[in-house]
Amino acid sequence: MMAKGRVEFESDRCKGCGLCVTVCPKNVIEIDIDTINKKGYAPAMAKRPEDCIACQNCAITCPDSIITVYKIS
Repeated sequence: MMAKGRVEFESDRCKGCGLCVTVCPKNVIEIDIDTINKKGYAPAMAKRPEDCIACQNCAITCPDSIITVYKIS
């Protein structure tokens, strides 16, 4: 069985660039077009958190380091 993970975003710091969306192999992340953060951007969010495999591609790719990934054993 593959490792499971949990992904968290500092939504108020996200500029909605979408890089994390493009590198997620399980399509967990989407841009939340229904929300505007304090900076005026639509932030990224975990749309399908149950599918996260804790690969950390999103956290590594994020230019603003607003993503934290936790491995769940």
